[in-house]
Amino acid sequence: MPVEEFVAGWISGESVEGRQLRNEGCHRNQMSPCLQSRARLMGRFPISSALLVSCRAEREEPEAGAVPAHPFWAACSVLLTQVRLQTQTTYRGIFDCVVKTYRHESLLGFFKGMSFPIASIAVVNSVLFGVYSNTLLALTATSHQERRAQPPSYAHVFLAGCTGGFVQVYCLAPFDLIKVRLQNQTEPRARPGSPPPRYRGPVHCAVSICQEEGPRGLFRGAWALMLRDTPTLGIYFVTYEWLCRQSTPEGQSPSSASVLVAGGFAGIVSWAVATPLDVIKSRMQMAGLKHRVYRGVLDCMASSVRQEGLGVFFRGLTINSARAFPVNAVTFLSYEYLLRWWG
Repeated sequence: MPVEEFVAGWISGESVEGRQLRNEGCHRNQMSPCLQSRARLMGRFPISSALLVSCRAEREEPEAGAVPAHPFWAACSVLLTQVRLQTQTTYRGIFDCVVKTYRHESLLGFFKGMSFPIASIAVVNSVLFGVYSNTLLALTATSHQERRAQPPSYAHVFLAGCTGGFVQVYCLAPFDLIKVRLQNQTEPRARPGSPPPRYRGPVHCAVSICQEEGPRGLFRGAWALMLRDTPTLGIYFVTYEWLCRQSTPEGQSPSSASVLVAGGFAGIVSWAVATPLDVIKSRMQMAGLKHRVYRGVLDCMASSVRQEGLGVFFRGLTINSARAFPVNAVTFLSYEYLLRWWG
């Protein structure tokens, strides 16, 4: 089994976070010495630095007067806001959620639950792209380099994407559950004498879930996650392939601009399809914490519609789409360039 696709997927997953962390959104002379040293660390070791900041966010206050406009801070606020809009009814919209979170939990509140997703993004990307490419190899008997001259059918692309989505769920489900649980903790920053939050960090969250709900609790919502990712990632790869073929002469490799645009729009289309089940998945993951039991995906959908109307299925769509374009554009560009380089 070729392993280049797994490695390329791994590196492209890391490159997304690395690029966000290296492109600093604030000037060094406007930062405190502590933030300057942290920024230098982020530039050299993006993934490990992101993990450090995310873990410290569980227990640390931000430096006085420090309001960095770093893209990674924006990415964290997007993810947290998305989850809270989908699982809570106390916010009037995106801006209201961001403002209330900042006022109540400080700037580092946006990092809640981010360390596990950061640690897992490379693994999940590796599994997705590796399984996708190797499934296409099994279906068409063509390598990645041969597929531009002999493009696979869209049916084969869709089936390979669905297979990659199905397999990646087993890697993603526990990390995603822990992220959702931590991001829904709205307690203010811990201070002397104040009650501690339910979960003190990702490891404590995982241990608590196993103790209270059993090991199967780590896979709560996995069925909805599978229903979300299996067809969605088939559509994701079909959209990417179709856009690349429309903008590229037959038999040639797509240009960097074509890859960026195709990857970005593939991300938007896939999230437009995935958002309704993403809402249901997040609510089922929170059900254990709220001691509420849904009898399944359909019961969760029916209950949500009865209480909040059909609009509930599109919560977080705007913010998901805004994040999807740059993230997936960079992911596909990194992946394509690495495979061409190894070619």
